[in-house]
Amino acid sequence: MAQAALPVTADKAPPELDPVIHAQARLRVVAALNVLGEGNEMAFPALKDLLGMTAGNLSVHLTKLEDAGYVQIIKTHKGRTPVTFAALTKRGRLAFDDYTKAIRALLDNAGTTLE
Repeated sequence: MAQAALPVTADKAPPELDPVIHAQARLRVVAALNVLGEGNEMAFPALKDLLGMTAGNLSVHLTKLEDAGYVQIIKTHKGRTPVTFAALTKRGRLAFDDYTKAIRALLDNAGTTLE
C-alpha cells in the first residue's frame, strides 16, 4: 500500500490557517468585503444576496468575524428604516492577507513528498 504524500517542510511546520476565517462561509464573507477596499462597506442585504446566504446564517458568521475584530458592523437609519452595513477592519485585512499567504504556502508544497 502506497504512503500518502506529506508536505515538505524542511525546517518548519505547515502554516497555521486562521480558524475564524477558514470556515467556508466566513472565508466568502471576508473575501467579498476585502474586494471593497479600505474604508468601504456593504449593506447587509447586498452581502446576503451576493453570497447567497440566509439572513440568519450571514448574521451568525458576521458576529463571529466581529468578535474576532475582523469586521465592523455599522447600524444606522435611512429615514426611518434601519440599515446595517459590514466593513472589513484593518485587522481583518491583515488576517485575510496572512490567511491567503498561508494557503499559498500550503499549496506550493502540495504534492511534494518526504524522502
